[in-house]
Amino acid sequence: MTTLAFDAAVVLATIGGLWLGARLLVDGASALAARLGVSSLVIGLTVVALGTSMPEFAVTTEAALVGRGDIAVGNVVGSNVFNLGFVLGTTALLGTLDRTRRLVHRDGFALILASVALLVVLRDGHLSRLEGGLFLAGLIIYLLVLIRSGSVATVAEPTAPTNPTVDAGRLLAGLLLVIVSARLLIDSASTIAAAAGVSEWAIGVTVVAAGTSTPELVTALVAARRGQSGLSVGSLLGSDLFNILGVLGLAGVLQPLAVSAEATQSVVWLLGTVVLVVALLWTGRQLTRLEGAVLLVLAGVRWIVNLV
Repeated sequence: MTTLAFDAAVVLATIGGLWLGARLLVDGASALAARLGVSSLVIGLTVVALGTSMPEFAVTTEAALVGRGDIAVGNVVGSNVFNLGFVLGTTALLGTLDRTRRLVHRDGFALILASVALLVVLRDGHLSRLEGGLFLAGLIIYLLVLIRSGSVATVAEPTAPTNPTVDAGRLLAGLLLVIVSARLLIDSASTIAAAAGVSEWAIGVTVVAAGTSTPELVTALVAARRGQSGLSVGSLLGSDLFNILGVLGLAGVLQPLAVSAEATQSVVWLLGTVVLVVALLWTGRQLTRLEGAVLLVLAGVRWIVNLV
């Protein structure tokens, strides 16, 4: 097997590792929190939010610490585009999705503001510690708004009785698997980018981003297969908001990030996608199959542009 083929195989394996690790972490932490009497409100704000964004968090933080700013930021930008294009588009294509007015007014508007802030911050090609701190402050404000409105995701109780040792083991195993998978994914993706003559930004915003969005995609396909619109539009908007304010915010605080000029164009595309999704939700009570197809096509076009 050639070196390039080996790295490609590692990328595929680490994508599976990220998904499995995130699942183990969420299951273990949720069970432990429930045993300790932690409310579903707190679990939703902490365990679920962190668990669904753990792949993005692990990859972006690791990339930031090793000085690969393009992969760190590109992963978040690409994951958000992937969520709103491929994941949301696929889900809408397989079954019309309902929305609520509060979803559009609050979460949609908040995501637009966060995307605009990201564009402004990256104009000079840098994300400083101060800017990262401001992003984290924005996330805290958003979470406080969710608490006051009572609109927080909850977690289902474990399907079968377990013991604390097993729950703790799942949590630690999931965390370790995510961390190791993130490191291997970054190294292999960087090697592929160098060998293929593609920039690290392009790899980060496409291949790495798709890998870290695996949990959201799997959830969408399972929901569609069961004939449910259980994958809410709000969960994807909230995930994207957490990625910008939480994941990038923390990464920026830990290590100031430098990105290439390609970042601005991609963030502009992200902002356009966010505005389009919010506009589609604003004009109707549902996200239709046709609108889902449009989102899929646009996401596909963006991937081609990034990789060519």
